[in-house]
Amino acid sequence: MNILLYMKLTDFDYHLPQELIAQTPVEPRDSSRLLIVEKNTTALEDKRFYNIADILGENDVLVVNNTRVINARLRGWIKPPQSPLSSNNSSPDKGSLGGVEVEIFLHKQISDTTWDCLVYPGKKLKPGTKVYFIDPQSLSGNVSRESSGSQYSPLLEERGLGGEVKSISEKWRIVEFNIWGLDFLKIIEEIGHTPLPPYIKERLDDWERYQTVYNQVEWSSAAPTAWLHFTSELIEKLKKKGVKIEEVLLHVGLGTFANVETDDIEDHHMHKEYIELKEDTAKRLNSYKQSGKRIIAVGTTSIRVLETMSDESWQLHPGTTETDIFIYPWYTWKFVDSLITNFHLPKSTLMMLVSSLAGKETIEAAYKHAIREQYRFFSFWDAMWIK
Repeated sequence: MNILLYMKLTDFDYHLPQELIAQTPVEPRDSSRLLIVEKNTTALEDKRFYNIADILGENDVLVVNNTRVINARLRGWIKPPQSPLSSNNSSPDKGSLGGVEVEIFLHKQISDTTWDCLVYPGKKLKPGTKVYFIDPQSLSGNVSRESSGSQYSPLLEERGLGGEVKSISEKWRIVEFNIWGLDFLKIIEEIGHTPLPPYIKERLDDWERYQTVYNQVEWSSAAPTAWLHFTSELIEKLKKKGVKIEEVLLHVGLGTFANVETDDIEDHHMHKEYIELKEDTAKRLNSYKQSGKRIIAVGTTSIRVLETMSDESWQLHPGTTETDIFIYPWYTWKFVDSLITNFHLPKSTLMMLVSSLAGKETIEAAYKHAIREQYRFFSFWDAMWIK
C-alpha cells in the first residue's frame, strides 16, 4: 500500500501569528535573518543573510531564476455585450460603461494579444464582455500611476488598451487585448500594478524592490522571492570566493502559488509554468555536479527547473518546455543538493517541497523555531537555508 495515501493537506498546516507576516522589505536586502537548517543532523543556527559570504566557497554553485515580474494586475471597466458605448453623442463616461470596475490578472501568455487571466468579479466577465482600461497616452498628462487604475479616458475606444473575454474555464478567462499597434509590455508597465501577494497590505513605494538583482526576462506574475535577499555587493563577494552562479528561467505563475484544494495531496495537479535551460548552462552544471560541487538552488522555482530537466543519472538536458512537476515527500531527488528559500504559506505545495528535501519533522521543528524567534514570514521575509 502506498504510504502517501495517508499524507493529507492538513499535515502541512501550521499556525502563524499575523504580526509575523512581513509587510515591508528590510534594507539592505542582505540584512534579513537566515535560519540554517542542517538536513542531515536537523541542527538549527540563526544568522544574518550576509553571513553566507563567510560560509560558501569554491565548492558551491548557486542556481538562480533570472525572470522579471511584469505589472500583471490591470484594473478597468466592463461594457456588457451588445450595449453601446454611449446612448448619445456626449463623451463616454464611467456610467456609460455600466459603472462596474473589474480586475484582470495576467497569468499566462497564449499569443501576442491573448492571455489566460484570473479575473474579478468573475460573474461579470462572461464571453463577449469588453473591458476598457486607461488610455496610455493620457499618462503623459496629469494621470498618475497610482490613479491610472481608477480613472476613465474618452480616448479608450479610439486607441487605448481594451480587451474582450473570449471564453471561460473554471476561474479563468481567455482575454484578447486590442493594443492598437502599441507595445503591450510598455502599456502594462505604465497602467498596471505590481502583483504583490494579497497578504501584503502596505504600499510598496519602490516597485523595483519586488525585482531581483538578476532580473532579465519579462513575463513573471510573481517574484522568485528567495533571490530578493541578494545584493550586488554580496554577489561580488561570493564570486571572489570562487562561488559559481548560474542562471535558469521559470516564469512564475500559479504552479508556484496556487492553493491546494484537495485533501489528499496526491490528487493535486500543478499548473504548468514556462521554463528554459540553456545548453552552455546545462554543460557547466553537469560538470560541476560530476566534480562533486554542491548544487544550491536559490528558490523553489530554480529547483523545479533543475529537477524537471534532469534524468535519473544526474544529468541535465537543455531546452525549453512547460513544467508541472510536483515535489512532495517522498520524491527522489536527482540534481539539487541544497536550497535557499523562504518561509512558506501553510498547506502550500512549497511546504511540501521543502519537507521533501529536509524531512517533514525537520521542517516542522525549523518553523516552530522561526515563530518562537520572531522571524519575518512570506514575501518580504527572512530566509531559510536547507544546507
